[in-house]
Amino acid sequence: MKKKTNKLITLEAFKEKHYGKRGTKKREALEAGYEDFKIGFLLSEARKQKGMTQEELAQKSGTTKSYISKIENNIKEVRLSTLHKIVVKGLEGSVDLMIRV
Repeated sequence: MKKKTNKLITLEAFKEKHYGKRGTKKREALEAGYEDFKIGFLLSEARKQKGMTQEELAQKSGTTKSYISKIENNIKEVRLSTLHKIVVKGLEGSVDLMIRV
């Protein structure tokens, strides 16, 4: 019986193989897109965890359902000040920001 080999690689190794090392144009575009996606995904998950619709979140935060949808679906980038308002007023939460160098 032939033994199965595990050919899993890390996400970092996958990105390097297909998009190059950090600092290359292709890789930096990927990383930037991931950050935009991540913010939308995190906002969507927090909203759902609170049991809120996009409409309810929009009303509480002083924006529109369309705008919330565009952020969650990575169609529109959100300004930090607007994200803060959505999280604090709409979700009654807080925003933590980290800068790594």
